[in-house]
Amino acid sequence: MKVQPRFSKEEFARRGDEIYQRLQSKLEAVHKGELVAIDIESGAYETDASELAASDRLLERVPTAQIWLRRIGFRYSHRFGLVQSLWVDSLSLLR
Repeated sequence: MKVQPRFSKEEFARRGDEIYQRLQSKLEAVHKGELVAIDIESGAYETDASELAASDRLLERVPTAQIWLRRIGFRYSHRFGLVQSLWVDSLSLLR
């Protein structure tokens, strides 16, 4: 079942961050580096090294979950461009 977004992007992010902040110390003590999938309506969550596994388990429990993903202990769940920037920097050193 496809779940339609019920919040603006800003409200979605605000709710996800708010719930994560309440759980942060508990999660970081045991699951740092893993991903947490949080339902921004109920506050239910699942953790796993795989975002798909965490999301699937959360959807089993809360089929209409609005899922906010976050890497535990970090600001974002993914980083873009790091490998490319390191590769470009390495090339410039060869010149």
